[in-house]
This record gives sequence, structure tokens and C-alpha cells, in this order.
Amino acid sequence: MSVTIQEVAEAAGVSKATVSKVLHKSYSISQETCDRVNAVIKELGYQPNRRAQSFATGATKTILFLAEMQHGVGFDNPHLFEIMAGVENALSEKGYGLIVQHSTALDLWQHFDELLQGSYVDGVILHASVVSKDVALCLAHTELPYIVVGAPDFSNQLCWIDTNNSVAGQIAVTHLWRNGYDRIAFIGGPKEDTISAHRLSGALATLNEKIPAGYLREGPPTSEGGAAAARVLLELPTRPNAVICANQYIAFGCVNELKASGIRIPEDMAVITFDDFPFSKIIEPQLSVVNLDMYDMGEQAAKVVLRRIRTPQYLVQSQTTLPILIERQSTKKLP
Repeated sequence: MSVTIQEVAEAAGVSKATVSKVLHKSYSISQETCDRVNAVIKELGYQPNRRAQSFATGATKTILFLAEMQHGVGFDNPHLFEIMAGVENALSEKGYGLIVQHSTALDLWQHFDELLQGSYVDGVILHASVVSKDVALCLAHTELPYIVVGAPDFSNQLCWIDTNNSVAGQIAVTHLWRNGYDRIAFIGGPKEDTISAHRLSGALATLNEKIPAGYLREGPPTSEGGAAAARVLLELPTRPNAVICANQYIAFGCVNELKASGIRIPEDMAVITFDDFPFSKIIEPQLSVVNLDMYDMGEQAAKVVLRRIRTPQYLVQSQTTLPILIERQSTKKLP
């Protein structure tokens, strides 16, 4: 069993706060006391735990990450792990640890004080999946530094950070135009799918709202939904020569349906989607994508919450991690 700070304090004849001050090289502790405590630390082989609370500063050097993490979340939300990896990397560089915990918006609202008002973490990063209007009201009155990853889909004054999916939609259309594609369709998710809606809004803004009848398809954000939408597009009197798919599940179904119908990609029809995983590199042909770096967004979120620990009044409501195009053989320059 590892040695505790309490055991060190008892062996040195001092308080736990004094041991913590020695560990943090506080100027308020005499050299004689420092030497005695350090000798005990060496004798007992004590290893400070960065997640243990510092009695000198009141800091735990730990950040809590709350998100919905039910079974299968890696398939339903493949961005989540990339975000957490980015958060952990940025925190570890500053000597902070990370606690990851499952929650729902309802659980967080009902147990807000228990989860966030305690003293076991210095700050919290919340995935937008656990933030409801009720949770937002609680966050507005908490003193715990926090940041929400993903803009909540309701009016708020929260501290949040997000990617710019509207710009991603603009980039997709611009890329297709530059390569000669002039009949562009969009396959998106249902109206309540905010990411799909933002990507569509950016695409429509670039198209000046001009999209031929039947070229805009909405449905389940799944491979089956993508395949069904592709079948409808192929039955139109004038087929599109390019398709923007709002996510890679839709793109997977769309590409399979096009290939089954004898459509060559990109010779007959180009396909472009968003994010560089999970399917873009294994679909044949490999898909051109507008990539949004979720790892980078996680790093930025961690840096914001650390800054809010130092400067509590610091507030951010902004987009970060602007999308970039990764061009592959699923689009080409038309003659």
C-alpha cells in the first residue's frame, strides 16, 4: 500500500498542510522543518499524488470531464475520444490530471451540487450532451471554472467552445465549384441534427440558396439513410454531379448505393463529406473530406478552463479549430 500524506505528517510531527507546503517549496516553512519532512519523505518512499488535494493551495490539480458515455458511444459519437485525448494532453503538460465521468443532462441537473460544487476538482469540462437549459441555469451560478465543448442549441450566456460547421459547409461547396461541379446535392440528417443543419446552412449560403428541386435530402443520419437518399437522387430527371454528405455514415451508404448502381466516383459523380474518420480512409475511393480537428478543440477547451482557474472572470463564446480540406480521389478537376 502506498504511503499517504497523513503518514508523512505523523512521522515528521507536523500537519498535512505543512507537508504540502514543503512539497510546494513554500517560503513560509523553516529550513529545519523542510529538512525533517524531506527526510521522512525519503525514508518512507512517499510519492505525491497529483490528484490528492493540496492543503497549501486548496488546489487538486484535477479537472473533471462530464459526457454521456453509454455503451456504443464510440460509434454514436466518434469525436468524443479525440476531444478527451486533446484535453488530457493539454492538462498533463500543465501538471493536471483528468477524471472522466458519465452523466446525462438530467442526472447533472438533479445532482449538480454533488457533482460540481464539491472540492475534489479545480474545474470541469462538460460535453454539450450533458448541458440542458436547467443545467445552464445552475452553471450560471457556480463558482467552479468550467467550459462547455460544443455550442448548446439554445440561447445562453455560458462559456463554450465549438468548431465552425457552417464554414465547413462553405468549404465543401467552394471545393466542388473550383473543380467544375455545378449540380450539387446535399444529404443531411433530420432538422434537429444541429451539426448537419450548420453544415447545410454554410453550403446554402455559398450556393446563394440556389439548389435544384429534389437535391436537398433529409433523413436518418445513418448509412441506410444515405443509401435511401442516393436512390432518390439517381431517379431525378437531371442527376447531380456532386453530393455533399453531412456525415460519414451517410457518405458510406451513399457511396455504396452509387457503386451498386454503376455510378463511377468521381467521374460520374463526386462525393465529399466531413471529418477524417471513421470511414473516409477505408471507403473506395477514399473520400475527400472537410476535416475538423477534434483533438485540437479538446486542447483548446483545456487551456480555457485552466485560464478560468487563474482568471475566474474570463469568458469565451467562440468557434475554434477552423476546418481544412483534405482532397482525395473522390473528387477531380472536370474538363
